[in-house]
Amino acid sequence: MGQELAGKVAIITGGASGIGRASVEVFTAAGACVVIADVNDDAGSALAQQIGAAAIYQHTDVSKPDDMQAAIDRAVAQFGRLDIMFNNAGISGGRHPYFLDDDLENFQSVIGVNLYGTMLGAQRAGRHMARHGGGVILNNASIAGVMAGQALMSYRASKAAVIHLTKSLAIDLARHNIRVNCLAPGHIRTPIRVMTSDPVSDETAARLEQRLQPIWDENKPLKRAGVPEDAAYAALFLASDRAAQITGAILPVDGGISAGDSVNHLDKLLRAQAEFLAHEGNG
Repeated sequence: MGQELAGKVAIITGGASGIGRASVEVFTAAGACVVIADVNDDAGSALAQQIGAAAIYQHTDVSKPDDMQAAIDRAVAQFGRLDIMFNNAGISGGRHPYFLDDDLENFQSVIGVNLYGTMLGAQRAGRHMARHGGGVILNNASIAGVMAGQALMSYRASKAAVIHLTKSLAIDLARHNIRVNCLAPGHIRTPIRVMTSDPVSDETAARLEQRLQPIWDENKPLKRAGVPEDAAYAALFLASDRAAQITGAILPVDGGISAGDSVNHLDKLLRAQAEFLAHEGNG
């Protein structure tokens, strides 16, 4: 890998797992120093220790302004600057397959992390960048924010809002030489794809993933399974000077799903999952 981010400093929220973890590994391999901002202290600290001097862990609840500001301050204190803010942290909320059955109990927490957390990260990082010559803000949305569909309405609404926020921020912050772009991943293999609200073991989740993969791929032109590194390399490009003329962009990382009409296959997924768990148990 080249050194596209040599000398750069980044904060990656939700950096202890999934797309965030892959982005930490890709960014540091590309020469950046990274603050891993997460609420999972064990995983975040272990990842920082694994990477070495180029990464530090900072406990960060992105829905809390003081936590977000502390992450900004830590990056500057430890590494001397802040060039890239990747607002990656996200949660899916309640897993009700049908809107009329959704008690909306998780609405505030989903909006708090997915939308408010992204706004806080962009604002606090943007204030620093505006005083220091500019920078890059990346937001992580989802194809659920691009395409209408069934279920997970709080999640879908939050991600659609992140997309519109990204475009608006790109216009607003351009005067400060701050580029703002957004990823829209789809069908990436991360824990957020497990659609049951009941906890399952890692082994059961892996077997369930294998069972559901053909259904996930049914409406996907590229049948190759998406992995976190796919989104991480897209984030690397948008964070690098190679993308110096790109702002306000929404980049799908979805194997072509959002390119055209898709099959509504949620019912198949839910039935397959229920059959699997009934037969295998929840581990």
